[in-house]
Amino acid sequence: MNTPHDPLHARNFPTAQEEAEALARSSRYGGPGSSYRLAFTDTEFLLREELRPVRMQLELLKPEMVQAEQGIESTIVIFGSARIQSPEAAERRLQVAREDGDEQALRRAQMAVQMSTYYDEARRFAALVTERSRTLESPIYVVTGGGPGIMEAGNRGAHEVGGKSIGLNIVLPHEQEPNPFITPELCFQFHYFAMRKMHFVMRSIALVCFPGGFGTLDELFETMTLIQTGKSRRRPILLFGRAFWDKLIDFQHLVDTGMISAHDLGLFHYVETAEDAWSRLAEHYGFDATPTETGLFADDI
Repeated sequence: MNTPHDPLHARNFPTAQEEAEALARSSRYGGPGSSYRLAFTDTEFLLREELRPVRMQLELLKPEMVQAEQGIESTIVIFGSARIQSPEAAERRLQVAREDGDEQALRRAQMAVQMSTYYDEARRFAALVTERSRTLESPIYVVTGGGPGIMEAGNRGAHEVGGKSIGLNIVLPHEQEPNPFITPELCFQFHYFAMRKMHFVMRSIALVCFPGGFGTLDELFETMTLIQTGKSRRRPILLFGRAFWDKLIDFQHLVDTGMISAHDLGLFHYVETAEDAWSRLAEHYGFDATPTETGLFADDI
């Protein structure tokens, strides 16, 4: 067994942390404006515009290294609106609107109650994934954007059944604190949208998309484009709530006008409930089959 003072395995040089701590005690050139700082401890230097490639590399490396250390190999990504409220919050909003007598606010509150069903489905789906995957050789972890709404529901569902989940939060001018249900050591903060979206797909075995706005559509269409063009391996993309998606996007019109091929409609499937979604994934990957029939995962469709 190796010991810290084992001469056969001792470090030949001090660690970066040791040198940074030693220099922190030096005060002669430690004043404002001094360049006498190690480059990797000099925040002013690291934030220079010319260092953008280095910062992007760090945003790629940090979540990658932490997840690798945690043994995370497979994830299911849950996309969806930050504005969809829990049923309890939506009901409170409706009650306030009724008391205020504002017709416009009342209509919005009634719609919020209707859309809150998706919060419950995201919550139940995340719990289902977390519980069912415990029997697999490699557990599947839920990953979300780390914010409120559908993202909160996904992390909450995993948390409520005692599982870990990942949150990839983004710095925005008007929001947002991470939701309180993310596993702390798996809660990451991003400056660059591109790096965040890359981490969404790097370990994903499926992408599950709930109703959402511009951000959700950006994440959905980038994923579909990566798969359609062959830049990323094919995997299930599930759209929750066909009525919402049919009204939002006329995919058949894209086929009819020659903008996409008919077989591109097979890139995604509609589901309505958490059970529907899990059944689709179980069928695709053979989750519920014995290992001798399919191995850990079935071949991609």
